[in-house]
Amino acid sequence: MAEASRRHLFAASIQALPARVREVISREQDWSEILIGWIQLGVVLTFATLYYLSPKPAGANPMIAAEPWVLAGYVVFTLVRLSLAYRRRLPTWLLYVSVVMDMALLLALIWSFHLKYDQPASFYLKVPTLLYVFIFIALRALRFEVRYVLIAGGVAALGWLLMVLYVVTVDPENPMITRNYVEYMTSNSVLLGAEFDKVISILMVTGILAVAIARARRLLVDSVVEGSAARELSKFVPEQVARQAKAGEEQMQAGQGEVREATILFSDIEGFTTISETMTPTQLIATLNEYFAVVTGPIIEQGGVINQFQGDAILATFNIPEALPDHAAAALRAALAIEASLRDRRFGGVVALKSRIGINSGEVVGGLVGAGERLSYTVHGDEVNLAARLEQMNKEYGTRIIVSERARELAGPTAFHFRRLGTTAVRGRKTPVVIYTVEKKDGD
Repeated sequence: MAEASRRHLFAASIQALPARVREVISREQDWSEILIGWIQLGVVLTFATLYYLSPKPAGANPMIAAEPWVLAGYVVFTLVRLSLAYRRRLPTWLLYVSVVMDMALLLALIWSFHLKYDQPASFYLKVPTLLYVFIFIALRALRFEVRYVLIAGGVAALGWLLMVLYVVTVDPENPMITRNYVEYMTSNSVLLGAEFDKVISILMVTGILAVAIARARRLLVDSVVEGSAARELSKFVPEQVARQAKAGEEQMQAGQGEVREATILFSDIEGFTTISETMTPTQLIATLNEYFAVVTGPIIEQGGVINQFQGDAILATFNIPEALPDHAAAALRAALAIEASLRDRRFGGVVALKSRIGINSGEVVGGLVGAGERLSYTVHGDEVNLAARLEQMNKEYGTRIIVSERARELAGPTAFHFRRLGTTAVRGRKTPVVIYTVEKKDGD
């Protein structure tokens, strides 16, 4: 049970994480250190303002007042630390030193009060400035690392114990210890129980914060891992599906999908089989990747989603899985932009590639297919098949883009320059289809 609890609380700090996850967490920690630095600076400036605005008591000894020196030293240290934090040059040892310095300077400031006011050493045990110890401990929680909180709390508790020890040993003949609470409250006497209560409070707050931070760090790591996985997943499935996988309340599984009218764009490279025979495998992959980078740009810019790369072919959808009101017009704009991008382009500096595109609109089903833990997102339906058939018909008609009647209707017959190619039979369909080509948008 104890081992299970330990793993639950501290797994985030001991598990081996991928380098990309460690890099993200490291960036977050760097920003945390900048935030800590600014808060430290705000705290010390608040101390300084209160010190200089508060009236000086008649009994105070200005010659041994430590506040100006401590505050000035702490301002310099904080500014140096903040500068290093912005430059990402804060080594681990300096972070440890910073934690110790925070507590040491605060406790030294508290210790100096009995000299400043010319009182017995026990005088400083009752100053409310001790409460700032909890601020400095809490500051370390911003980094989401338990060790710094534990060090801060440990140094504070040990420092206060040493200050109590100093009080009861500085004058062996009069340790000033009392058991009377009233006497303790109304004099400079020392009530050891009250001082131990302070130490116990410091340790308990430290422990509670440590547990909270350990749990928060585990959640932070889980969140970074999931976010990184979603980004990696978006390379293999549409980004919208990856976002749904990340934000969905239920685990995604095969069979999940939706039926919606959408526009399908299917394209491939004209004569690519012949072209590929003149290339080495390395050149072929490089050329394809360069081509895909050019062609997918207009599709994504117009709100389309790349569903599949099939050899040299691309299957893209508009209005599924993400809604897009003018999906047909967006697909046509993307097709025209692709043709314009390829017109004077030479891939690898030598090869000219031309695409053939088929565009169809109709009702399709989009969803996850697969088995067990291996799933992929795709779209199915007769309308998808028709888009692929239209792409192939470009060979017969000597065109680059062929559009179905339904896609033309949805895009707006007057929004683009359509040219009717005729009515043709399509394999797998009983009813002939009317097809068009589109040459350019109105105003081009």
